[in-house]
Amino acid sequence: MSVPRIALVHATALAVEPIRAAFERHWPQARRMNLLDDSLSVDRAEAGKLTDALVQRFVDLAGYAQRAGCGGILFTCSAFGPAIEAAGRATGLPTLKPNEAMFEQALATPARGATRKLGLLATFQASLGSMSHELEAMARERGQAIELRTVFVPEAMDDLAAGRAADHDRRIAEAARALADCDAVMLAQFSMAAAAPAAQAQLPCPVLSSPDCAVLALLQRMRHA
Repeated sequence: MSVPRIALVHATALAVEPIRAAFERHWPQARRMNLLDDSLSVDRAEAGKLTDALVQRFVDLAGYAQRAGCGGILFTCSAFGPAIEAAGRATGLPTLKPNEAMFEQALATPARGATRKLGLLATFQASLGSMSHELEAMARERGQAIELRTVFVPEAMDDLAAGRAADHDRRIAEAARALADCDAVMLAQFSMAAAAPAAQAQLPCPVLSSPDCAVLALLQRMRHA
């Protein structure tokens, strides 16, 4: 496979470093192009829903990436699932939502009871609704019964943006304790990946973060494209 150019589309600058590190671990040969529009998360939060205008902006970003010669697109923003699907349809390129691969791994985690219990931690509250819908739809398609519990971690994203990484990780780890009876716990935002070891130290179940899963899944998808 020739070395492709991959577009990484971000709605927050906080996602840039975690996905860079994941590419360096798993696919350093890929040529990466970063597209950042940090007004997307602000506008999504202010609108309270995913508007047609926001969806079109995702389609436009994907079209720009395609015209720039990208052979695949990875969106790192977790509150925009339907917009990412629209972008993929518009370009026809291999396009990955940020949490697809992590969800698949969570659904493959052994369940201790009749129903698989999954936890979802988020530092951007607007992502919880769309991500819950996506995960529950994926479970139904597979004929799996799940019990999903969600926890919002306030102020953690502000800590990270202000350079208080230790406080960010501590808040997430403390919030994770509420999900101790789950079969797996997922960290919703790419920017939360560095907190995975701290959260894992509080839980007996696996803690999953999306950057590594996403890079490996996109590599596999590009090989089959």
